[in-house]
Amino acid sequence: MKALSARALRGALAGLLAACVLPLGALAQDLVPVGEAVGIEASTAGLLVASLARVSTPSGEACPAEEAGVQPGDILTRLGSTELKEPGDFARALAMLDGSETGLTLVRDEKTLQLSVRPVQDTDGVWRLGLWLRASVSGLGTVTYYDPDTGEYGALGHGINDADTGVLLPIGGGSIARAEVDEVVRGERGRAGELHGSYNAAESIGTVDANTPNGIFGTAEGFGGEPMPVAESDEIADGPAVIISDVSGGPAEYDVEIKRDGERLLVTVTDPELLKNTGGIVQGMSGSPIIQDGRLVGAVTHVLVSDPARGYGVTIGAMLEAEKAA
Repeated sequence: MKALSARALRGALAGLLAACVLPLGALAQDLVPVGEAVGIEASTAGLLVASLARVSTPSGEACPAEEAGVQPGDILTRLGSTELKEPGDFARALAMLDGSETGLTLVRDEKTLQLSVRPVQDTDGVWRLGLWLRASVSGLGTVTYYDPDTGEYGALGHGINDADTGVLLPIGGGSIARAEVDEVVRGERGRAGELHGSYNAAESIGTVDANTPNGIFGTAEGFGGEPMPVAESDEIADGPAVIISDVSGGPAEYDVEIKRDGERLLVTVTDPELLKNTGGIVQGMSGSPIIQDGRLVGAVTHVLVSDPARGYGVTIGAMLEAEKAA
């Protein structure tokens, strides 16, 4: 093996050091900003406790789940010897009970807990625990970006949370399908607007693999558009930008102003057409990509109910970090 000279060694080390200190932007893959509305179908990894309920029994009211320590927002994963993946599993497990204490496994704050619960019979003789459960969610959202090299996408810019408990839902799997926006309910002060649309869940174009506070992620068949650079945090400036949203007849660009607010972006809609059609930001626009100076900088996430022309966004860096960690 030929030894390197001192000069060659210094050159090799300098080259290695230069490679190590390359800016992150030089390593980032260009992404396609999408802005297309999709229907989202997802199932929970277990059964979500939406609320507790009192059970009417011959001897009065009772709530066995509450007495056992179950709380709204818990995710039930096993009752007795039965693994809980869908509502039918829970019904079958209940039917096998005889009134004696049985084990209940649940997840709370990412920790697995083992409880014991004793069911009661209601006035019809049916075994009950006093639970309202949820096993799936569906709705309309917007795809932020697509990576043509890997087939991976990011959408929403925020997580899918249970409407009653606010808990970030642990997703056991799901799909997305292309959607058509049928109607826009304009946002007004004190009332959030909303996109209404239709989609065929059977015509899936991708998966939902992860649900995080900064977006949902999966793989998809493909979205049209040209890739563009991803903005580093210090490249995002206060000032004019555009968002891509599908509010009428397909994705289109609309003018906005953005302002940094820590890791968030304050978004103000200035486009006359969008203000006329939607009042600003409405539910269903979450995930709309934000573009500034030819770079993808983030996604719209929330509307300010007190002023629908304004809302918040997440930086693209935060979304990509969430995807990587998921």
